[in-house]
Order: sequence, then structure tokens, then C-alpha cells
Amino acid sequence: MLLPTAAARECRTADGERRPPPAITAGAVAAVAVLVGATLWGLAGQSEPGWLLALDITTGVAGCALVPLLLWAPVPGALLLAALAAVSPAATPPATVGTLDVSRRRQFTTAAGVAAAGTATHAVRGLWRPIEGLPLLWWLVLVVVAHGALLGWGTVLRARRAILDSLRERARRAEAEQGRRIAEARAQERAQMAREMHDVLAHRLSLLATYAGALEYRPDAPPEQLARAAGVVRTGVHQALDELRGVIAVLRDDDSSDGTAPPQPGLADVPKLVAESRDAGVLVEFDDRTGGVEPPPVIGRTAYRVLQEALTNAREHASGAPVGVWLVGEPGSGLELEVSSRLGVATTGLVPGSGTGLVGLTERVRLAGGRLDQERTAAEFRLRAWLPWPG
Repeated sequence: MLLPTAAARECRTADGERRPPPAITAGAVAAVAVLVGATLWGLAGQSEPGWLLALDITTGVAGCALVPLLLWAPVPGALLLAALAAVSPAATPPATVGTLDVSRRRQFTTAAGVAAAGTATHAVRGLWRPIEGLPLLWWLVLVVVAHGALLGWGTVLRARRAILDSLRERARRAEAEQGRRIAEARAQERAQMAREMHDVLAHRLSLLATYAGALEYRPDAPPEQLARAAGVVRTGVHQALDELRGVIAVLRDDDSSDGTAPPQPGLADVPKLVAESRDAGVLVEFDDRTGGVEPPPVIGRTAYRVLQEALTNAREHASGAPVGVWLVGEPGSGLELEVSSRLGVATTGLVPGSGTGLVGLTERVRLAGGRLDQERTAAEFRLRAWLPWPG
């Protein structure tokens, strides 16, 4: 890039640097040509031999022709332009552009070497073509100051470009990181919805399987009991469909018609959960020592899901065996819950388990800040959980 105002549309040189489009390059060459022409016009007004003016014209044209070389080989091109400056003042504008371009695109040591070469060539020209009325010493001072200014200006432009490139890279990385976080958040949310679907539907379908099994194996039951079981199955199917529809609506990011989310179960819904299991024929011993105080929604919902999964597993894997459920806790000391069941014979025809229920519970409890332990012996399975309950 020759000028700091080059367009942002990116082309690449052989060494991978950004290169301005052809229109910008042509404009830079034209600007240099104008400066060379102005210099030649001033030289033509002086009383100098004709061959010297021809040399100036030739040198100026060669300098303009060498300016595009800076795009591909900035250091050799700048040195050639500096060498031409030792011959004629007409090469000074192209040599100045070369020094500035190298200072902007290369390391300081390289740019300082090119600036020193330009200073030396201009000093040589001052020796054999001195400017009338300007002492050589002052000419050398002006040359050193000018090349020092070019070197400093180019260094500032190079540092500015490095900062801008760094900011662009940081913005690109931040955008990529933001996209990754959004994807992880979506995956985490869908995993949470999958756990909700497992906990809700597994519990509901296991109840339906229990009543359906009763209808299958007790066809001689009184009509009232058959009708009651069939009614429970029908109601359970509707409830399962409603719960499934709600989970799918969340996965699809659909808003509910009234703009509110469906209510989530809590600790106050545990007695109803125990009653459903008892109606399905599970012998549940329930002991609640929380004093009827409702914990925070997240803790209450997590405790409900743990008990729901434990009772579902008890119906599937320990059918007919008594189940004990204990709840103990108060604000400030945490909430402890325990479910124990004797291992019985699993009822055939129940919904098969995926084996991920306890894994999902462990993750759910961990996210709530608690811990989950399980213990299995030859005759009993025991599940314990502790959840924080702020005071």
C-alpha cells in the first residue's frame, strides 16, 4: 500500500500483504507524476545545459515508472528510487514515497537503512548539483530532518495498522466465541428440556403401564374397577400429551398464547405425586418433616424431579415392594431427601428405561448446588440427595 488512505478492499501481494486496488495505485502514480512535473518545470526555468534537463526528464519518467514496483518489492524499489535521487531532483518525489512506504510496511531497522540510503544519495546530489543560495550544510540538515520525519511517520502508520489488525482479529475471535457460547447455551437448554421430558413422561407413562397391566391381567375384575382403571388411563394419556406438547413448544421457541410459561412443580406437589403412586398400587411410606415451608423454586423443582424419578424406578424395577420417602429440611440447613425400596421383580410390560435417568438426576442436582448418592445392595436400593436451602 502506497498511501495511508488506500481503500479497504483487500488485494494481496506476493508476500501476503494487503494491496490497494488498481484505481488507488493509478492515483498514487498520477500524484507522483504531478510532483515530478512540477519539479521539472522549475528545473526548466533554470539556465542549465540541455543534456542536464534531458537527464532530469529521463530520471523523472523512470522514477514514476518504478513507483508500482513498491507494491511487490518495497525495499529494492525504494533503493532504486533513492539511487535516482542522486542523479536528479526530479526523482525526489518518487524516492520520498519509497522511503515512506518502506517505513510503513517494514521493521524499523530495515526502514532506517532505506532512510539512511536516501539521505546519502541526496547528500551526493547536493555535492555535484548544489542549490543556489543554500549552503551544503543546511542542505544536509534539511535532508536528514526530512528523512527522519518520513521514517517516524511511516513507523506511526505501521503501528496504527498493527493495532487495527489486532482489533479486527480480537473482534473476529470475540464473534466466534460469542457464537460458540450461544451454541453451548442452546445445547444446554435442549439437554435440560430433554431431562424434563424424560422425568415427566417416564413418570406418566409408567403409571399408564401399571393400570394397563391391571386391565390386561385382571379381566375378571368388577366393572367399577375396570372403568376406574380405564378412566385413569384415558386421563393419563391426555396429561402426557399436554406435557409433551408443552416441552415441544419450548424446544421450538414457541410462545404460549398468554405469554406465560406453564407452572413448574415444587415441594408442595410432592404429596400429589405420592398419591398417584399409591393409586397405581405402590406401597409408599411418606414422611415430610419440612413443616410445609416451600424452598426456592429451583430447589423445590429439583427435589420434586428426584422423587418423581425415584418413584418411577421403583414401579419399574421393584414392583410390589414397599417404598419409603423421607423429606427433612429447613431454611439455612439444606433439604435432605431419601428414597429406599426393596428390590422386587420388575413388572413386565412397563415402559423400558433408557438407563440415563439417574445420570440426568445427578447432573440436575449438581447444577442446583447439591449432591446425589445412590446405594444398591442385594435386597435394597437407596437414593439420597442433599440440596442447599438458603436461610
